[in-house]
Amino acid sequence: MVSLTVYDPATFAENHRSSFYGCSDMEMKDTLWWQRGIFYQVYPRSFQDSNRDGIGDLPGIIRRLPYLNSLGVDAVWLSPIFLSPMADFGYDISDYTAIDPLFGTMADFDALLAAVHANGLKLILDLVPNHTSDQHPWFVESRSSRNNPKRDWYLWRDGRPGGQPPNNWLSDFGGSAWQYDVATGQYYHHAFLAQQPDLNWRNPAVRKAIYDVMRFWLRKGVDGFRVDVIWHLIKDAEFRDNPPNANFREGQPPHQRFLPLFSTDRPEVHEVIAEMRRVTDEFDARVLIGEIYLPIERLVAYYGKDLLGAHLPFNFTLLSATWNARSIETLIAEYERALPVGAWPNWVLSNHDRPRVASRVGTDQARIAAMLLLTLRGTPTLYYGDEIGMHQVAIAPEQVRDPFEKNVPGLGVGRDGCRTPMQWEATTNAGFSTALPWLPLADDFIHENVANLDADPRSILSLYKALIRLRRERPPLVIGSYAPIAAHDDLLIYRRHREGASLTVVLNLGPDPVSLASDAIGLDGEILLSTFMDRTGERISGALDLRGNEGVITGASVLD
Repeated sequence: MVSLTVYDPATFAENHRSSFYGCSDMEMKDTLWWQRGIFYQVYPRSFQDSNRDGIGDLPGIIRRLPYLNSLGVDAVWLSPIFLSPMADFGYDISDYTAIDPLFGTMADFDALLAAVHANGLKLILDLVPNHTSDQHPWFVESRSSRNNPKRDWYLWRDGRPGGQPPNNWLSDFGGSAWQYDVATGQYYHHAFLAQQPDLNWRNPAVRKAIYDVMRFWLRKGVDGFRVDVIWHLIKDAEFRDNPPNANFREGQPPHQRFLPLFSTDRPEVHEVIAEMRRVTDEFDARVLIGEIYLPIERLVAYYGKDLLGAHLPFNFTLLSATWNARSIETLIAEYERALPVGAWPNWVLSNHDRPRVASRVGTDQARIAAMLLLTLRGTPTLYYGDEIGMHQVAIAPEQVRDPFEKNVPGLGVGRDGCRTPMQWEATTNAGFSTALPWLPLADDFIHENVANLDADPRSILSLYKALIRLRRERPPLVIGSYAPIAAHDDLLIYRRHREGASLTVVLNLGPDPVSLASDAIGLDGEILLSTFMDRTGERISGALDLRGNEGVITGASVLD
């Protein structure tokens, strides 16, 4: 039988800067909606097609709002829906205040926003302020002449002698981050595609223009923004070369040859984020979320001085975590320890840029991942389809749409496989569209779809619904403290506590059964939920036996 150690709560809190216990005495009514809520990311191209063109759209999202209500999420985050040439599928914007016809009209957006709010949900938009499309009127003016008033809205530089780019900065999508413009004889900077020129965020006029865009959507009633690549916004004023990456190995994306010391995460970026936050705070109850891929100790700086930066700097550590109990236990502890006092944590398992969680950790562990995500302290974000166990779809070379994969083929960086159409039912094209979908469907959609899984009380979809329901019923899972319980081998155990009420989460991240003495960690009461959906109400007496790949939440019943 496994022996365990319980950390002393007072000592543990002192050693971890009180971030574990800072919310334990809060009343649920005193928290903000984005602290209580669960976010659900919709990739609009792949959620639901309503006009038979094989691409998802805004009316399609409206049609599926009852599903999101039944799932129990609180906020819908949409990947970009703005006017775009679609070189990077909407992350190259040519008009920040217009809806791309692929997705519908502004009237469709207004109808969606009204429907979202009528359903008791919130709507979050993607803001892409680092770069525009090269077809945006701002850039068309900027490249028209060196003397144009908008020239300084983008990053233009003379080349080095011999016709070389201004420095060694590399595009995340392959090749130099500098594109030569023949007409004006200078290079412009693009952190991603050449069709995505970077804005100059040191220019006050650029800042004002983007802040006006934010106000446009906030006045319409959107509930906040997820800000794309927020750590990229400010570049080194001297445009110094990035240093070599001593840990680079062949087979990694080419841009990782250099450490982006001077092209990302510059100190001045926090001034910009504080300004964005002030714009957001002009409106009641809105949220500012930052997309940031940085080590934890640098990530938490994006909460800002006095917590006046991003409300939620996205915590992506689970996206690349080594999937074993000790690694995840350490990761959680490092994150909680690094959080500024009073900062609200958050967790993400999947998104539109990274492989699906079910493929990363395996089908069996996908249930464990769900329980982990929805019981850790902080705001969780779900990615569409993870709740039905959608996996990474293999994309044939002739079906590749992602420009990243096209630019650096063969490295496994393609993002198409995690963007395939939502699997709604066992009908033509999984109920997503009556036309040929823009990306191929998974070959298991006949069986693995919302309709089938919703009818199965033990399915992964039923598990997600039960986890979300339990969060609503049990305040410790939302605003309770977090304390780990030392365990060994494949067990990950922690407790969520609030005002005398405790729940214990026990996760077996291995395939073998395990038994642990319940009195060793103070387990009592009953099993409230098992990842296998077949033990609710089982009393705990003497020992807790777990099957391989099983997780349970234990605590007192409502009647106890």
